[in-house]
Amino acid sequence: MFVLGIDTSNYATSLAIYDSNAKEVVCDKKEFLPVKQGALGLRQSDAVFHHTVALPNLLKQLHACAPLTQIEAVGVSCKPRPVEGSYMPCFLVGKAVAESIALSRGIPLVETTHQQGHVAAALLACGNSDLFEKELLVFHISGGTTELLLCRGYQILKKVGGTTDLYAGQAVDRIGVRLGFPFPAGSFLSEKAAECTATIKPKVSVKGTQCSLSGLENQCMRLLEQGYTPDYTAKYCLVAIARTIIKMIEAAHAEYPSLPVVCAGGVMSSDIIRQEVQAAVPGTYFVPGKYSSDNAIGVSVIASFEVGSWQTSSL
Repeated sequence: MFVLGIDTSNYATSLAIYDSNAKEVVCDKKEFLPVKQGALGLRQSDAVFHHTVALPNLLKQLHACAPLTQIEAVGVSCKPRPVEGSYMPCFLVGKAVAESIALSRGIPLVETTHQQGHVAAALLACGNSDLFEKELLVFHISGGTTELLLCRGYQILKKVGGTTDLYAGQAVDRIGVRLGFPFPAGSFLSEKAAECTATIKPKVSVKGTQCSLSGLENQCMRLLEQGYTPDYTAKYCLVAIARTIIKMIEAAHAEYPSLPVVCAGGVMSSDIIRQEVQAAVPGTYFVPGKYSSDNAIGVSVIASFEVGSWQTSSL
């Protein structure tokens, strides 16, 4: 069964087709929203416009890869997180397209959230199907959130921890843009950080499973003012985030011993963060950037699961 997933976040327009029988991604397409040089994101009205422009072309590309006439269900992220009051207009574009396709084809429509899509994509990329059935700890760290979640598969049970101020992705993007990189700046900051061979021991602010990241931005800006090189500053930023994650995992494991830890979200694409965390907490799951950054893969996987349950219950 082919399932179409649609995600229209504040960073990218994403489509994916998942084959629930073969348990593999057949095709996925993504286009980042254009942001002016030096800017730190888009207004929602601009994001809505760019999604509206991008979706028809991406659907054509997807259709050339895997004919849309073969899909048997549609999944879409309708809001950022599965909590009351979570809302962003950009997700309405994907929802409108998904509803139109589902109605015109007479196939099921599954509504989920952007955050659950991130979790599902990460679980798929881990290559361990048991994770979809287990309780686990999932970090969702991106430009729009920094949260440590207790999950059962892609179902989010509760928020265990997170930031009290700045998101990790915001810190990365602000520092990256300051260094002259385009927004979103994560991949560029990681490339620059890889040039630094210095050993860095950053200051971090963590209390239990709660962290503060506003100080990280200030520290990095101060480093630049003091004449430290861009590669050193970039590495300082990423190592500080990694050390923050490590301390939060240690605190979470005191309450939830031995639960697997999975890292999702665009910030987790950094090799430096992965290396630091896995060295301190072996067995922590990190996944390739394709599955960490904004994508529709997880949305299509969730729809596949939910439609499978619907079909079973309707027999």
